[in-house]
Amino acid sequence: MAEGLGNTAIAEKLVISEGAVHKHVGNVFLKLDLPPTDSGHRRVLAVLAHLGL
Repeated sequence: MAEGLGNTAIAEKLVISEGAVHKHVGNVFLKLDLPPTDSGHRRVLAVLAHLGL
């Protein structure tokens, strides 16, 4: 996610299913307390949290 990749690209890079990526990304959002939104900025917020910003 920090590289700006979508689920499909992450799955291809890690040689896992897109469903597995979706599940793990969802778990990251839950652990960071980032609820679902229509704005689509959760990936950015997750990366910022990872970077400590």
